[in-house]
Amino acid sequence: MKSFVLFFWGLLVSFSSFSQFTISGTIFDNNGNPLPGASITVDSTYLGVISNANGQYKLKLKKGKYSLSVSFIGYKTEHKTIVLQNDLTLNFSLQQDAFLADEVIISAQQLQHNTPIAHNTINKKDLEKKNTGKDLPIMLSSLPSIVTTSDAGMGVGYTGMRIRGIGIRGINVTINGIPLNDPESQGVWWVDVPDLAAASNNIQIQRGVGSSTNGSGAFGATINIQTMTPQNKAYAEIHSDAGSYNTFHNNVKFGTGLIDDHFSFDGNFSKITSDGFIDRAFSNMKSMDLSGTYYGKNSLLKFVVLNGQEKTYQAWFGVPKDSLENSRTFNPYTYDNETDNYRQSHYQLHYTKKITKNLYLTSSAFYIYGEGYYENYKQNKKLSKYLMPNIIVGNDTIEKSDLITRKWLSNDYYGSNLSLHYQKKALNIIGGGGYYYYDGRHFGKIIWAQYAGNTPIRHEWYRGTGLKKDANTFVKASYLFNNFNFYIDLQERFIDYTINGIHDDLSTLDNTPHRYSFLNPKAGINYSVNESNNISVYYGISHREPTRSMFVDADAGHTPLPEQLNDLEIGYHFNNSKLKASFNLYNMHYHNQLIMTGEINNVGTPIYTNVATSYRQGIELEIAYRPFKMLTWQSNVTFSRNKIENFSEYVDNWDYWYDPEHEPYQYTNTLGTTDISFSPSIIAFSQLTFTPTKGLSLSIDGKYVSRQYIDNTSSVERSLDPYFVSNLNLSYSFSTKWIQNITIHATAYNIFNEDYETNAWVYRYKSGDGSFDGSYGDIYSTPDKAGNGFYNMIGYFPQAPLHFMGGISLKF
Repeated sequence: MKSFVLFFWGLLVSFSSFSQFTISGTIFDNNGNPLPGASITVDSTYLGVISNANGQYKLKLKKGKYSLSVSFIGYKTEHKTIVLQNDLTLNFSLQQDAFLADEVIISAQQLQHNTPIAHNTINKKDLEKKNTGKDLPIMLSSLPSIVTTSDAGMGVGYTGMRIRGIGIRGINVTINGIPLNDPESQGVWWVDVPDLAAASNNIQIQRGVGSSTNGSGAFGATINIQTMTPQNKAYAEIHSDAGSYNTFHNNVKFGTGLIDDHFSFDGNFSKITSDGFIDRAFSNMKSMDLSGTYYGKNSLLKFVVLNGQEKTYQAWFGVPKDSLENSRTFNPYTYDNETDNYRQSHYQLHYTKKITKNLYLTSSAFYIYGEGYYENYKQNKKLSKYLMPNIIVGNDTIEKSDLITRKWLSNDYYGSNLSLHYQKKALNIIGGGGYYYYDGRHFGKIIWAQYAGNTPIRHEWYRGTGLKKDANTFVKASYLFNNFNFYIDLQERFIDYTINGIHDDLSTLDNTPHRYSFLNPKAGINYSVNESNNISVYYGISHREPTRSMFVDADAGHTPLPEQLNDLEIGYHFNNSKLKASFNLYNMHYHNQLIMTGEINNVGTPIYTNVATSYRQGIELEIAYRPFKMLTWQSNVTFSRNKIENFSEYVDNWDYWYDPEHEPYQYTNTLGTTDISFSPSIIAFSQLTFTPTKGLSLSIDGKYVSRQYIDNTSSVERSLDPYFVSNLNLSYSFSTKWIQNITIHATAYNIFNEDYETNAWVYRYKSGDGSFDGSYGDIYSTPDKAGNGFYNMIGYFPQAPLHFMGGISLKF
């Protein structure tokens, strides 16, 4: 690692020593006042700077012809083409937009370039290049510190992602500033919002605690998504892709452009189907996204509708270890309707008002409705566990039956956000807050039974609710002083969460309210050494409450504690016309992190346990290099240490499972310092792109992920092997008289036919005869190398071998 850093540093020094000329000047508004914080970029290069507290900027470039773009929120972007032969003074005067821009809606969420927080932003153009119908996590996998997985093995259907080893529960996701994370589980299921990338204008990923945002507190990363923004002229687009495993992706987009200088309407419709790599793991997903916007001279009113519907065959159980060699597509589910069915509708209303020249008001209201179920075939289950009476036939009593169950979730989620944005000269202040209310209803029904007796169809055996109120207030400010940008951010969250009713195991849910108040302070400094070098330091604290399942599974009197994250980050950024590079050091220290140790509650259900001390430490390196116009190299790599201190593992003893005459029910192994599960020490990505002629692009990329431990014991036996996967991409774009742009593209995924797994689950136990009393237990169990009757039950999630996607896009 040391040699890599030295090479990296030497590369920067060598590229900063070219003979160059200086372009300098001042950015003014239309009244002649300097504009601090304006963005100045040089098109087709990596060079870009932010104007200082006096509105001044400086760039260094080699002799040649360049196009410069200057932008500032609330002002029209200005472009100038220059021929640079000597030092040049070049001032810009930006004109205020006649109408408010859509970017004002998300200004409280997304970061500016000089904010001292590690982040990446993907624009609409790059999203379109990546979108072949695979889910959004797969499209984001080229960014630093991201590892993705797919249940069906194809990147379509149920997919997931981790950032710095942190799962989706710790990633705060917003759409137009509206929270997307489910308030109870804190997760995001991308399958519920299919083809979200097609409806997105840009996506920003913040790593670490990040800035204050709406919804559940970020506990390691933030994803802010801005959906379609109107265009001045009417447009229509058709995208169609097809590929391996009967995968099809069709998308239609349209917009009216600006009507009567005030109105615009945009729409997006998508349908994605796939058989999946895993047996029977099909997906059938539809989405509809509509928006209408009214532009006033000093106001903006926008209504957004997002609607998703999915049906996927379940592939949640994974593949047994013994099947990885010869039957990688194995799926234990064979019942023809073992499916997940869900629909989710989002309604958003945004209003922005320019109160004065320097003050903006932004407000939003939303309502999200979700409803769906997953269906399971159950074999030989006790009727009493489903509130069904035993059936007496003659002298026989039937106590067990095959069943088909449906577990339902129906929820209403609504709330509002309000913020004030003040910007004058070098000072930028945003203050606001939000209030959200969630009503979740969990219930289960029997739709068929081999022996039903007098039990009616759709018999309900449990019903529980979760009511959650979540409020937050925040203020964040930045101040430009000479070459320093000072940033401070203070957020307070208030949570009131109550669970009641009956759980699916017929246990009574505790009706005790869980109330929390969290103070989350953050602060940082960004220092611009010169036009090519920036240094930043950032420190933030975040808290997170336990999820529904953590509360439900905990024993009475043993409520899990909230978690705390302290995050210190130090960054360095370099850029010139041909090279952009950065590295970011992070130290994320947890207090009371909730993890699985194997410990159980008083009815034998695994629970999450607080561990006193754990941490993630690492360095993220990014580089993009364009040696000449036809060739571009982009790469990033993360080296990290992810540890739990004083870890103890608990292993169930099935020989004496709850036998009052014998002990122990569980074995305890004190292991000391261990690795946090699913946190690889190395994550690396590299891509080489060749554009031999206008419109033609050929690229090859590779992703390496080092070993991941399935549990927190650091056992190689219970881990995922390292893998390296490469893809080959080809695209050609051209235009005709009647069609603005035609793009034909093809992608070969996993071109070296790598056999690899990206996810797994594990259950460890001891049994004298090797038997396991549970569904599919014997199929998935293998003897542990430790011997002495210990076994591992593991389900792996293999990914597809070499496969293809290709398609065409038409823009009118």
